[in-house]
Amino acid sequence: MTDSKPFADKLALVTGASRGIGAATAEALAATGAHVILVARTASALEEVEQRIHEAGGSATIAPLDLTQGESIGKLAAAAAERWGKLDILVLNAAMLGSLTPVQDIDPKEYSRLLSLNVLSNQALIAAFDPLLRKAERADVVALTSSVGGEPRAFWGAYGSSKAALEGLLGSYADETAFTKTIRVHIVDPGATRTRMRALAFPGEEPESLKPPEVVAQAIVDRLTADVPTGEKVRVDA
Repeated sequence: MTDSKPFADKLALVTGASRGIGAATAEALAATGAHVILVARTASALEEVEQRIHEAGGSATIAPLDLTQGESIGKLAAAAAERWGKLDILVLNAAMLGSLTPVQDIDPKEYSRLLSLNVLSNQALIAAFDPLLRKAERADVVALTSSVGGEPRAFWGAYGSSKAALEGLLGSYADETAFTKTIRVHIVDPGATRTRMRALAFPGEEPESLKPPEVVAQAIVDRLTADVPTGEKVRVDA
């Protein structure tokens, strides 16, 4: 490990890695020496991220899968255990926005899909990879949240409640693993960022007025290399 490659010989897994903050974070981690497992549903988009990482001198492996299918997460963990034996960094980024609508009008089927991806799949990932995280010399779990997870806002009930649940889940995991002194949990609110989800939520907003995903990615890398406590929630401002 060197100052320029602080994650040399480390293994990272990033969900939602096909675009936006997930792709930027995967590329930033690869630039610091980590081998990155890229997880998302669309193989072609993951291949593009993988190619950029390889062209920049990094290394990555794509894992196209649907995180709402619990058995696929277990199979991925088993494959990672067999090949690498441990996991150093887990970035829980994948999420869906869903419809912005009054609580009484939330579509039950869409809400079920939203909770499945935004909450249940993250618990499944922690459950499947916890044994590998515990085998690492030091492991970090990063979960991407939103301001509406802690500050309810009209019409954001579905998405906001999923992020509130995610924060509670990760806060508990941080408390439960604090005794290990080797696993740290980071809850990161990226703030207003130039992403597809942001464009869907605020279609009239000027994209160039927002910070790019690379700013959030660098903030995550900086945090992982710093001496910070577990369970802390931070916001990335421009």
